[in-house]
This record gives sequence, C-alpha cells and structure tokens, in this order.
Amino acid sequence: MKKSFIIAVALCSAFAFTSCKSKDSLYKTAYDEARQEQSDAQQSEPVEITPVASSTAKNANVDDSYRSEKVVLASGAAGSLKAFSVVCGSFGQKANAEKVRAELIDEGYDAIIVQSPKGLFRVICASYDSRQEAANARAQFKADHPNNADYQKAWLLYNN
Repeated sequence: MKKSFIIAVALCSAFAFTSCKSKDSLYKTAYDEARQEQSDAQQSEPVEITPVASSTAKNANVDDSYRSEKVVLASGAAGSLKAFSVVCGSFGQKANAEKVRAELIDEGYDAIIVQSPKGLFRVICASYDSRQEAANARAQFKADHPNNADYQKAWLLYNN
C-alpha cells in the first residue's frame, strides 16, 4: 500500500512538472514569434524625419515656473538672498546642505543656505531680483551639470 502511494505521488509530480514546462515553452514561443513579427514590421517601414522649427524669441524654452516660500538665511553672505533663487538641493540636516554648498563654492558659485518654514535647508546657487534672470540661471546651471541627476531637479524659489 505504501509503495503504490509513493508511486502515485511520483507519477503525479512528474506529470505536473512536465506539463508546466510545455506551457512555459509555448508561451515563450508565442512571445518570441510576436517579437520577431514586430521587429520585421519596424524594419520594413520607412522612417520620415521632419525638421525641428526653431523659435526666434529669446529664451522661449526656459521654464520660469516657481514655488513660493518665506525663507530665512541660514548660512552665507547677508544680503545675497534676493526675490528669486535657484534651489539645487533640499535637506533635513544642515550638515548635508553645507557639503553641497562647499562643492558649489569650489565650482565658483556664491552658494547660500536658507531655511524653510518647515525646517528644510535649501541650497541656493544663485539669487536674482527678476524671475526671468533666475530661470536663465537655472537653465545654465542644469546645462553645466548634465550628469548630476540631483542638480537636474533644480527649481525656482520666490521668497515672499
């Protein structure tokens, strides 16, 4: 009785495992065929290239949207904080903000640190009286640091 039970379990297991493999291979085969058909279709269709129209307006593609906060200077030269600023980092710990500020100062920026009402320390690499000047500075900052994903998230702050 014990032997027949073990044999029955072994046969059921063998059947279950072999049937799964055949389904996987059927799915894989269908997937591979679909990918091949898609690849063939893409290769046979001609690609049209349309020229990009350039704008003659100065700074037409500069995003000048901003966030508004009342911030206070936490580190840096007094009087260097103006109405619109380029924020290149926000930190919960002032020590982390100081590290980024030191790196920016080494690169030649007049970086400062401000504190937001929620207690975050914002690293500012440039500050201007006009929103357009700040937007242009942010675009230039991003262009100067194309490989730094954090700096690519730089944004404008309006100190109200």
